[in-house]
Amino acid sequence: MLSVPEAQSLIAEQVVLPEPVEVDLRKSLGLILARDVCSDIDSPPFDKSAMDGYAVRSDDITSDAVTLMLIGELTAGQVSGKTIQRGQAVRIMTGAPIPAGADAVVKVEDTTCDEARQLVSVRSGPVRSGQHVLRQGSSLRNGDLVLPAPRRLRPQELGVLAELGRHTITVRHRPRVAVLATGDELVPMNQTPEFGQIRNSNETMLCAQVTHAHGEAVPLGIARDNRSQLANRIRAGLEHDMLLLSGGVSAGKRDLVPSEFQRAGVEQIFHKVRVRPGKPVWFGRRVSNGRHTLVFGLPGNPVSSWVCFELFVATAIRALSRAEPAIRRPLQG
Repeated sequence: MLSVPEAQSLIAEQVVLPEPVEVDLRKSLGLILARDVCSDIDSPPFDKSAMDGYAVRSDDITSDAVTLMLIGELTAGQVSGKTIQRGQAVRIMTGAPIPAGADAVVKVEDTTCDEARQLVSVRSGPVRSGQHVLRQGSSLRNGDLVLPAPRRLRPQELGVLAELGRHTITVRHRPRVAVLATGDELVPMNQTPEFGQIRNSNETMLCAQVTHAHGEAVPLGIARDNRSQLANRIRAGLEHDMLLLSGGVSAGKRDLVPSEFQRAGVEQIFHKVRVRPGKPVWFGRRVSNGRHTLVFGLPGNPVSSWVCFELFVATAIRALSRAEPAIRRPLQG
């Protein structure tokens, strides 16, 4: 019987990655970046002020108190057509481009402005070149690697990609995982069970686990323990990246899932793993018309289903979306 690591390795070996897809950046949150992203710009794209204050020539301010002539004002988004000469200054706001001739910014708190006479007095003492200036390309240079693949895209990555003008981005799509609960004893969760029946809790739990693992859950409802209904639901599930069944994989008379998998053309990779709970877990794959579907049969006991999902199904979802690492050990609840 296989160990857990051996079973996880076999699952990872069966993964065939689908081709990456191009999506709108605004729809890419949580997806896995499929290709490296390099910058096509410098950031900042120009020397700009890091403070509200006055753009000056540093060699004008060599003593504790200097008075300069105010020749203009710049706000973010404006460009000055003036060149600062010796003894001059321009009022500047955070983010505005540094005007020609200036090489430093003095904070507004270190100055006094005489608006009537258009004079500004600097009290900060000597000023060094580059003071309070963000230099062009200091954060990022044209051609720099910004985001290496694979990487799950969070809000901060989307902000960077927007700055780079990547309105579309190449990603791995979320694996679509069909979820099917089996058993004559199951009723929908909104129905009161009769004697001998139980509510279908596994579907809700497993769909939530799929979503938590960054897959897309496709609930298929309940399949009764009869071959016709089970076969129809299995065929529907095989149209997705993965098919996940709970129940019907043990050795009982009504445990029909393994034989119905075989009849549907699913190749068995393993059945039973040295793990408790969850020993009867089943795994296989079907290849048809170029579509690769990974197939799991999980025990019907909710605790066993939960454990087997976290150990085995999550391994496959991470591998399919190219999230690293595909195999995580040990299991943590």
